[in-house]
Amino acid sequence: LIGAGVTLYESLTAADLLAKEGINACVIDPFTIKPLDVELIQRHAKRVGGRVVTVEDHYPAGGIGETVSAALAVEGGVKVHSLCVREVPRSGPPEVLVDLFGISARHIVNAVKNF
Repeated sequence: LIGAGVTLYESLTAADLLAKEGINACVIDPFTIKPLDVELIQRHAKRVGGRVVTVEDHYPAGGIGETVSAALAVEGGVKVHSLCVREVPRSGPPEVLVDLFGISARHIVNAVKNF
């Protein structure tokens, strides 16, 4: 699981929920996407069987998912699933919005289970 800011928190919460079901997840906070720690992400992507879920609180273009996908494109057998905002954002309480846009811990857990 790769997230930053609010989505890092949601990723950590999802990892805790998954652990209760016997599913272990690695959580990475990339800190920056330029420069991206490509070696770290490649190493852990291989370690977890080549399945990476990125989570971001904005549109997909130019974000974590796109950057991680590009960094892992040279790695055979690695797949990236990106959770991000795919509709026009609106105002509201943060906990409602992250769930509305499909980037809450609940959605992350579902993405991992359905990967």
